[in-house]
Amino acid sequence: MIWDIGYLGIVVVLLVLVVSALRILREYERGVVFMLGRFWKVKGPGLVVVIPGIQQMVRVDLRTVVMDVPSQDVISRDNVSVKVNAVVYFRVLDPQRAIIQVENFFEATSQLAQTTLRAVLGKHELDEMLAERDKLNSDIQQSLDAQTDAWGIKVATVEIKHVDIDPSMVRAIAQQAEAERTRRAKVIHAEGELQAAEKLLQAAQMLSQQPEAMQLRYLQTLGSIAGDKTSTIVFPVPIDMLGNLMGQVKKFADRAG
Repeated sequence: MIWDIGYLGIVVVLLVLVVSALRILREYERGVVFMLGRFWKVKGPGLVVVIPGIQQMVRVDLRTVVMDVPSQDVISRDNVSVKVNAVVYFRVLDPQRAIIQVENFFEATSQLAQTTLRAVLGKHELDEMLAERDKLNSDIQQSLDAQTDAWGIKVATVEIKHVDIDPSMVRAIAQQAEAERTRRAKVIHAEGELQAAEKLLQAAQMLSQQPEAMQLRYLQTLGSIAGDKTSTIVFPVPIDMLGNLMGQVKKFADRAG
């Protein structure tokens, strides 16, 4: 009876060891296995056997991680203080390096993203932060990806979420935008006046070359004025037209005499 109990205990222990040696890894998981403290291999997905007491396994998730970067105080190149936060999309490409080369790759990537965000944005002016988001996102992503490559991590995308500006600076930006719109309006008005003056000059030159056209223009103007409901019309007569008229009167008087 005692032997039966002993055999039963041994069987239970063996079953416990076998069960504890089995690991099931999902399709998006890999297991970094160490044997007696030294790296052995990367296993998975599926059923993995780990020898208890001799081997240890660390699970690594290969899915894309969405990490929120806390709001950072950034001083732009034109000395404007803003608060910027962002979101980083990254995933593990090499589980071995992600476990061996850095203690906690998630925390390390988070801290590196914060410092990289401040460093990159500090090289740009406020107007660039507001108007060139795509370029800044690309610059941050490339800089961050180059540094995390040694950890076996691929930074796919970085997106700046918010750029918070001090209220006094918001008013200054609004005044600047209003001044810019006023300047553009004045420039457009001046350009219109210049084009109108050029067209009037061209018309005057054409009319000066053809006196008959000038007289016809005067008659057209007289006709348009006569159409108005006015009691008195004062119409200037050109000197050349008056001279022609006086010449015709003189010829008529000579013939009559």
